[in-house]
Amino acid sequence: MQPELTLRSNLATLTLDPAHQPELTLSPRLAELTPGSACHPEMILSPGSTELTLDPAHQPEETPAPNLAELTLEPVHCRPELLDACADLINEQWPRSRASRLHSLGQSSDAFPLCLMLLSPQPTPEAAPIVVGHARLSRVLDRPQSLLVETVVVARALRGRGFGRRLMEGLEVFAQARGFRRLHLTTHDQLQFYAHLGYQLGEPVQGLVFTSRRLPATLLKAFPRAPSSRPPSRASSLTAQTAPRASKGPSLPPPPPLPEPLTTSPSPPAGPPPQSLLETQYQDLRGCPIFWMEKDI
Repeated sequence: MQPELTLRSNLATLTLDPAHQPELTLSPRLAELTPGSACHPEMILSPGSTELTLDPAHQPEETPAPNLAELTLEPVHCRPELLDACADLINEQWPRSRASRLHSLGQSSDAFPLCLMLLSPQPTPEAAPIVVGHARLSRVLDRPQSLLVETVVVARALRGRGFGRRLMEGLEVFAQARGFRRLHLTTHDQLQFYAHLGYQLGEPVQGLVFTSRRLPATLLKAFPRAPSSRPPSRASSLTAQTAPRASKGPSLPPPPPLPEPLTTSPSPPAGPPPQSLLETQYQDLRGCPIFWMEKDI
């Protein structure tokens, strides 16, 4: 004789009958599964008012994503209790010593450079806000109405949900409220993201680290660029020849003329070298291609 096997829990009662047609009963009553045949079972759903819930002891807890409408943008120097969390967020993307990162964030001030955090409200009254993103704003040399945007980052677990766009839109509102009319930034691989926000390819600018001192304008000329593929012109290496002094005796015959170059190199175009969304003439300090972008706000 085959014994009857019964599994019981707080949510369901599973009864296995030794007969060939087992019956599955859910309690509280939600559904009855009655096989019509061995190969084609028939599912019969019975309506009921009771809802099936999982046991809280075994249900995984998920942290809800912050609400975009509730996010705020606040300067780092106004929330010193969040310095550590902000440093961890940035170091997650660009690893650096913690002491160096905290020192850099500690330089934030209303006089620029200024570090801004995108914050989510506290999940509980006792908890601190969640640092969702970060960006740094600096003044631009010889462009009093421009700001340079740097160190733009969003928490890795929250990317792809619109927080990057919310951060950039907040930067525009923040800059407009303080009289600035243009934002500049650089990127290696996020051209399409910034292009969708209205940014266009631009020229290099120099951010001011210390606003109390003015850097020489010639510093921009030293900004590294990719080596040009155009061969150098031979005429640029020639020096002007001075007429020989008159001497007593027969004069020497003139030197033979220089041979004509085989190809003539075109004159370089005026202005900065061209760049596109697929190619750029600029490089960062490590020699990697970098794109300069800007937007009027």
